[in-house]
Amino acid sequence: MENRYVPKEHVPKERIRLDPVPDMREVRITDQVILGRADLVLIAGPCVIESADHAVGLARAVADIARRAGVPYVFKASFDKANRTSLSSFRGPGLAAGVAALRRVRDEIKVPILTDIHEPGQAAPAAEVADILQIPAFLSRQTDLIVAAAKTGRVVNLKKGQFLAPKDIRHAIDKVTGSGNDRVFVTERGFSFGYNNLVVDMRAFPMMRALGVPVVFDVTHSLQLPGGGDGVTAGLAEYIDPLARAGVGAGVDGVFLEVHEEPARAKSDAQNALALDKLAPLLDQLVRIHAISSATAAATTARG
Repeated sequence: MENRYVPKEHVPKERIRLDPVPDMREVRITDQVILGRADLVLIAGPCVIESADHAVGLARAVADIARRAGVPYVFKASFDKANRTSLSSFRGPGLAAGVAALRRVRDEIKVPILTDIHEPGQAAPAAEVADILQIPAFLSRQTDLIVAAAKTGRVVNLKKGQFLAPKDIRHAIDKVTGSGNDRVFVTERGFSFGYNNLVVDMRAFPMMRALGVPVVFDVTHSLQLPGGGDGVTAGLAEYIDPLARAGVGAGVDGVFLEVHEEPARAKSDAQNALALDKLAPLLDQLVRIHAISSATAAATTARG
């Protein structure tokens, strides 16, 4: 989809890395997917595994869109949503069935896998199939959980708690690296702001990148209205596009999107998921914005 606001002739022919940061580490997920380099990485999938067939089908569709956009792709889905608002909310298939579903995605679609863990005992089983173990935002201070994830040797994604200032995530980073694992990145998903609301502070992205680790922007979770739906988490999916564009313009290494072919029928986070048919045009815009943001940062540093 052509973006009339960003003419192609204004996009650098060669992608340039974002503003250099002293001792900025690249995080190698696979040989084809590396955070902290020139490419904008896409992390996307359903909020929760609804079935193995659904996960495989959605992964195949998103992988095809990412391939056409020239974007490295990581499939994301949870085997258990332990932090649902209501006791009656769908949590997922559980660890054993979830790992089996994720293994199918990895083997059939040939993409790296990200999944979250909520207890230290889940780290090793999840690491058998996942390339990235994610620490949920609400658990970003849980030392035993972070250490267990780090000791698997897998890449660790630390979601910054909605209650933490950007630079405070350094303590969680230190828990990973202090456990002998330097393969770590952080993800922004908004700050608590009054009742049932989150906001994204664009200053957070350069602040956290200055800590020397790649930064990913979780766009769709940032549009949640936690607990704002009478026993469920509500959301504002209509603002995905502008928020994503703003975050990539501010400078990030990747974007995280919950995607579903029919969001209204999604079993988790239905109100803040991106419809599959809207992914390709959005991704096209984000790639162009990322190229301009990176080139501008590099030029500013050169003048410096």
